[in-house]
Amino acid sequence: MYIAKADALRWFEFFAALPEDEALLTRQQEIAYAVFAQIERAVEARRKALVRDIPGLHTLEGRTCFVGDPARFSKGCRSCLTGTGLSAIRKTNKCNVQCKFCYNYGELEHIPPIGDGLWEIGDTKFYEEDIDLLLSIQQKPTGVAYVYLEPFMEIAEYYGVIARFHGAGVHQHMYTNGTLCTRENLRALAEAGLDELRFNLGATNCADRVIENLRLAGEYIPCVGIETPMTPEFYQTFQQKKDAILGAKPAFINCAELHLNPNNIDNYAGESLYMTRLGYVSPIWSRDLTLRFMRQAAEEGWDMLVHDCSNHTKFARDLNLKAKEGGWFGASGYGCEFDRLPYAYFLPTLEDESLPFLREEPLPKGYRFGDVVL
Repeated sequence: MYIAKADALRWFEFFAALPEDEALLTRQQEIAYAVFAQIERAVEARRKALVRDIPGLHTLEGRTCFVGDPARFSKGCRSCLTGTGLSAIRKTNKCNVQCKFCYNYGELEHIPPIGDGLWEIGDTKFYEEDIDLLLSIQQKPTGVAYVYLEPFMEIAEYYGVIARFHGAGVHQHMYTNGTLCTRENLRALAEAGLDELRFNLGATNCADRVIENLRLAGEYIPCVGIETPMTPEFYQTFQQKKDAILGAKPAFINCAELHLNPNNIDNYAGESLYMTRLGYVSPIWSRDLTLRFMRQAAEEGWDMLVHDCSNHTKFARDLNLKAKEGGWFGASGYGCEFDRLPYAYFLPTLEDESLPFLREEPLPKGYRFGDVVL
């Protein structure tokens, strides 16, 4: 169904006005899905043109794309996309900054603790001394990641667990906003055996002291990189501080396509959004900026790999993880993060004249506005 944009706007205005507890009827769902498909087709057509302009583009088995030296592709990302997946280790339920793109925006003061002295791995609670038991019983993962929330809030707690996984030969990477890094704790992390540290430069809008900490980390940690949701603010500030950031010599930058959930979507109200495979909801500009960023990196010959960590990449990630877990053919954890699709937030997309639908046809009888749609 190639619904016209004018019809799509009229229907979405109607859907947005429905009471929250009123579900769409079957034909209304067909109309809604047709609209999301039309938006996605238009977005992807524009991106194909952007991709064609990127020189020296590489792919990782068709699962993601990047520019730069393939030897610099993060082992953590390789584990995520081709190994046994992203095995998350959770400990710290606090953060010292609040980013508008954060998936926990507005609820940082209410994040449940993991438990005193406990670590969460695979939805199970462990004490540090349980790690050896875990490794002796279950298959050793290709990699683990410390992801929740800002580990440097209590970084000394991490050294022992890192040392245990290091002794088992498991690749380990950690995320940080970089504000609490010191020479002492970076040295201690390296001595414990941390393989990779990723700085979210967007969390501080590329603050000078965080760029310096990025450089400092490179003196101790074997692999140091950047992972940041691609936003207009980050894109612009990176351009202003490009020389300083590249001078800190990160091995890679993962440009994450920003996806939205009920916590952070209000921070992007009024932006043109789209859905990928009826799953992640993202601002259209996020991956568009990444592709322009990659072209710039390739043309200017940056001494850094630039990775397009897009919604497509995350779709491939979840397929890989389920396959490694022995899931059935086609199984994936990828899906929509909204219990009810946020139709009102897509009205700006349907009003955006810079995103025409590629093909439009009149709605068939029974789907037109004013018909009895059951």
